[in-house]
Amino acid sequence: MIRLSYDEIVARIKEKSGVSEAELNSKIAAKMSQLAGLVSKEGAAHIVASELGIKLVDQLSGRLQIKNILNGMRDVETVGKVLQVFEERQFSSGGREGKVASLQLADETGGIRAVLWNEQADNVKGINVGDVVKVKSAYVRERNGLKELHLNDRSAVIVNPPGETVDVVVPAAAATAASLQRQQKAVRKKLSELNESDAMAEVLGTIVQAFDIKFFEVCPECGKRARQSQSDSSFVCNDHGATAKPSYSYVLNTVIDDGTETMRLVLFRRMVERLLNKTEQEVLAYRSQPDSFQQVKSDLLGNFVKAVVRVNKNELFDRLELIAQEIHEANPDEEITRLNDELAALQKPQPARTEEMNAQ
Repeated sequence: MIRLSYDEIVARIKEKSGVSEAELNSKIAAKMSQLAGLVSKEGAAHIVASELGIKLVDQLSGRLQIKNILNGMRDVETVGKVLQVFEERQFSSGGREGKVASLQLADETGGIRAVLWNEQADNVKGINVGDVVKVKSAYVRERNGLKELHLNDRSAVIVNPPGETVDVVVPAAAATAASLQRQQKAVRKKLSELNESDAMAEVLGTIVQAFDIKFFEVCPECGKRARQSQSDSSFVCNDHGATAKPSYSYVLNTVIDDGTETMRLVLFRRMVERLLNKTEQEVLAYRSQPDSFQQVKSDLLGNFVKAVVRVNKNELFDRLELIAQEIHEANPDEEITRLNDELAALQKPQPARTEEMNAQ
């Protein structure tokens, strides 16, 4: 179902009718009053658009400019210039594993985030900032009040297609893209302040516990979890069938403490490599030589780390856990400077209010 916000409805009526915003707001308010609470503000705006003979949605699918992409659309095609690339990461949710990556795209009309799931996530390895990308057969979802393009196994990504150019220097498009990037930026939070809805938070803490790395079989073609066959010794991928020689991925569980709370921090594959400062081959070596990891695990204790995380509710244990999306060693000097800046801002005298100044 296509869903337009009130602001989107008003903008489209203004664009197609020439009615001023003040007059439009008056018509919508009058319609709400006439229907005496039987219709929402958005519903009243829809009715006003209909009375003015305005079709709010001209196209439900196919190739669209970014400004015309609406929540709920399917089979969408668009072309945009890449402003930012967010690298692939592993995830585990509801007993299933997968991977996801994303791009920030913009054209002459606006900006949008494109989210690439599982096999599509591999495409980011060949995409750079400044590339022109054509997205085909995507669907649109809303997350944290923002529209996103989502790509699954039926979608397609074409990098720098012949004959396609995008100019994103138009101020409105640049402002939209910048606004989206700012809203996606991780917000620093204490562990005690986190809640289940936090999709991108920055946390700071000390590793107080580390567990052995867990290895699991994945399909060598797509990287998805491969399960042991019930009939023989092979492993089976839902998309690519049986394989006698699966690849391996890995997960590392740690516990961090920031003085306000202690929480489990889960790291998948690339985040494990980043935390340990090891290559994929070096990490995989611990699978056949688990005893060699004991000293590494011990050395992790006391490490001061900064991580961008997604909060996940572990239903089995009824607790919140953190899934690392980015992690590196924290710089104590930077954190001290940050803390001093915050204290200085709090201690800075506030300008007197006009009433107080007049009273004096």
